[in-house]
Amino acid sequence: METFYLNRKEAAMIKPMFGYRPKPRKFNYPFRHHDPEKEKSRRERLQIKRNHKKYHQGRSVLMYALGLSLVIYIMYLL
Repeated sequence: METFYLNRKEAAMIKPMFGYRPKPRKFNYPFRHHDPEKEKSRRERLQIKRNHKKYHQGRSVLMYALGLSLVIYIMYLL
């Protein structure tokens, strides 16, 4: 009678057939105290930065559009 041995790769392929599921990852999340005043000041600071970015972004898109239209106009004239 011949004995049958599985190597690691074959054993890894057979595991899912028998309902093997990896254990969920555990983590230890440190408790943070919620400070409403600090959160409010942080939100206001981010709001100011976001408004500045939106305005600047719109202006740069407008400049690119004007530049592209100028290039197309010059190509049309030639």
